[in-house]
Amino acid sequence: MNNPTLDAGIPLLTEVIPNHPPPPEKALPPPATDNDPDPVPEAPAAASAADWDDEKWNRMERELRERVLYQVLERIDFVLEQRVRDSLADVLQTAVESLASEIRGGLQQTVKEVITRAVSQEIAKLQTTKK
Repeated sequence: MNNPTLDAGIPLLTEVIPNHPPPPEKALPPPATDNDPDPVPEAPAAASAADWDDEKWNRMERELRERVLYQVLERIDFVLEQRVRDSLADVLQTAVESLASEIRGGLQQTVKEVITRAVSQEIAKLQTTKK
């Protein structure tokens, strides 16, 4: 049951495993969550707002509009796909139930006809042999 070739890589409790210090941690930005919006450029301070010309304001407005539009479009794709799946699942479930009901009804009718014909043939056969 013990296979020395398979057990060779497993350390024993009597072996000393060297303890390496963990690598130094680097300062990382906090992880983004799905609910956090993309960072939006901050509005200029009140003192420097007067320094902005129409071109800067238009550029900031365009960038914000593009970001918001991009986020909305990404969300619309997800929501649309989910709604199509849900609707399609409901439609398919209804279709399957309807089809199963039709098949069941047709099968019952066919079995009834086959049994009725078989019984009639057997009765006719018995009457023929009785005469």
